[in-house]
Amino acid sequence: MSTTQTFVGTLAVEHCCECGIAFGVGEDFQRRRRADHASFCCPMGHWQSYLGQSDAEKARQEAERQRQLKEQYIRLANDRMEQRDHARRQAAAARGQVTRIKRRVGKGVCPCCTRTFQNLGRHMAGQHPDWSKDDA
Repeated sequence: MSTTQTFVGTLAVEHCCECGIAFGVGEDFQRRRRADHASFCCPMGHWQSYLGQSDAEKARQEAERQRQLKEQYIRLANDRMEQRDHARRQAAAARGQVTRIKRRVGKGVCPCCTRTFQNLGRHMAGQHPDWSKDDA
């Protein structure tokens, strides 16, 4: 006795990795198994599963990689801005020190021994001959 079944739909052809038999599975079933990686059997009873990543998993992984890359670039940019601001503050502080020393020297205060002299140039030449302007 033979029975006839009517199927309206589309089947995807699969091949068993164990015995090689070709069999059909519904497209919806195939899509769900590719997404959840659950096991299923061929008509001969051999277990099958889709081990590769689905398109959705690949897209999620790529989106995560892009998000991490963006965060990395943002951190790098923030670090660079912080370094730049730090260098600017250091330069401003150095300029302030130079200005302070120039004003003190202009008022006759020795930059080495911090005493005040009427003729600072003569004091520097006599007491600190090895001192140069670079030392300030």
